[in-house]
Order: sequence, then structure tokens, then C-alpha cells
Amino acid sequence: MNKWLKAMLFLVGAAFLTRLIPFSSWFRILDTMIHELGHAMMTLLMSGKVLSIELNPDHSGVTYSMLASGGWSPIIVSLAGYTSASLFAILMFYIYNKKKQAGGLMTITVLALLMIVFFVQSGYGVWWLIIFIIVNLIFYFIGGKIRNFYYLLLAFLVLEESVVGPLSLLIMAFTQPKQAGDASNLANMTVLPAFVWALLFFLFSLWCAKVALQLFWKKR
Repeated sequence: MNKWLKAMLFLVGAAFLTRLIPFSSWFRILDTMIHELGHAMMTLLMSGKVLSIELNPDHSGVTYSMLASGGWSPIIVSLAGYTSASLFAILMFYIYNKKKQAGGLMTITVLALLMIVFFVQSGYGVWWLIIFIIVNLIFYFIGGKIRNFYYLLLAFLVLEESVVGPLSLLIMAFTQPKQAGDASNLANMTVLPAFVWALLFFLFSLWCAKVALQLFWKKR
């Protein structure tokens, strides 16, 4: 079977099955966390200032920042969200392939803690991060196969959302191009329309999903 077709079918099947797991929707905000963290870290790398980050129960998020207008910096920051989420999916499956689930889970927990300390100051996001950290630590100390299963569940949730997010953005870019988030921002700063940027995000997410699944299938 063609590797792309196999990856797509597996991704669709995994997306369906994980939605049958209780509270899976709640854990999908992890992808939003990584997305907004990508914006924040790139803002800092571009010598900007991050004011705060919001994480919302509908899986949306906002990064409030200050960045010098003009140049490439705003474009690079706008590109960082979806690309960070897609690359993070590869990282999670690379860690799984190397049997380092404990270290991977602790890495995710540290990132959540950093979000509270530096970026998320109020609202739903604070409580989500606190509960997420506690749940992670519980599974970390339980250890064994239960911890590994929990880590793999998070990995698949991040993988699915890293593809579903750009797909939703692509649909939004066709139907309401001025409200297509990062794609709209990029369209305002470049000559390319929002749907082109959304399509590029989606294609990149598919490539990253294929790489991640190859790591999952690869014999360890």
C-alpha cells in the first residue's frame, strides 16, 4: 500500500478511535499549548515581547505580543504556530520510538509549567495547565505500561490536532478568508492569499504526520 495512503487511513482511524476515549477533547488543548508556545518562543527570538497567552476550552488560543512592524519578523512569528505543532508531533513519536516515554512526559510537563510561570496569567488556561501537570505527574510516577499508554495517547492526540487544525484553517480560508487566523495575518503581510498559506500549513502537517507515523511503525 502507498505510504501516503496508509498514513492517511491510519490517521483517520486513530482520530475516530481516540474520540471514543473519555475526556480526550480536554487533552487536545495540548496541541493549542504547543501552537501558542511556538508563537511566543519565535517572538522572543525575534527580539519581541510576549505579554500573555490565552488557552480556551474550545481549543483556540491567542498570544498577545509586541513586535517591531516591518521586515520578516511578523511573518516568521505567524508561521511558527502551526509548524511548531506539526514538528512537535514528530518529536513525540521520535521519543516513543526511542523508548524514552518517561523523559518525554516530563518534557511536556515542564513546558506546561513554563507556560504558567511566564505566559498564561489568568483564565481557563491557568486551571487547565495546573490540572494537566498534576495528571502528567500521576502517570509519570505510576510508570510502566500505563505511563507508556498515556504518553502514546497524548502523542496521537497531538498528531491528529496538528493535522485537523490546518485543515479547519484551510476551510475557514475558503469560506471566511478574513477570519482565518494566522493565514489571514500572513495574507495581510504578503501577496499570497489566506487559502494559499492555509494550504501550505496543511500540506506541511501531512508531511509531518507521515514522518511521525513512520517512526511509530518503525521497529524499535
